[in-house]
Amino acid sequence: GGDERPYFLYIGRQDPYKNLHRLIAAFAALPNYLDCELWLAGPCDKRYTPLLKAQVGELAITQQVKFLDYVPYSELPTIITRAIALVFPSLWEGFGFPVLEAMACGTPVITSNISSLPEVAGDAGILINPYQLEEITEAMQKIVTDCQLRSHLSHQAKIRANQFSWEKTGQATVEVLSRFL
Repeated sequence: GGDERPYFLYIGRQDPYKNLHRLIAAFAALPNYLDCELWLAGPCDKRYTPLLKAQVGELAITQQVKFLDYVPYSELPTIITRAIALVFPSLWEGFGFPVLEAMACGTPVITSNISSLPEVAGDAGILINPYQLEEITEAMQKIVTDCQLRSHLSHQAKIRANQFSWEKTGQATVEVLSRFL
């Protein structure tokens, strides 16, 4: 119903290099975190997910953080489109598919300024240093409070996603994009 809180979305595995412990801490540091949620989509990991859930418990944000586990591809566009932003603070990435998928949906992106991620996001996302917790929080706070910025990033994201060609990124990207565009 209309009582749903805006949510930030992460899509991917829950490996240490995905930097979810910092994402969770950054979310908890939002001044208005009680008004938002953080949804983590992707298969739970026997080794790491319990640590993340323990962290969420310690920070007393259990009501705000949802572990969605695996989400079928058919449901991803809906979840992505409704998200206030995708937050993808990965410490290493071969190619940031979730970033591209979010941009194709017109969802603002907050992602790392390292690895392949700046090349994917371009000027359509907010780039952060993934080792700096404050930067992640600050970017999330901007998204929450600045609706003009949100609509600007959403517009830029769609333009950016359209610039990805088969030659640049291979057939996998075309398949990703064809699901969304």
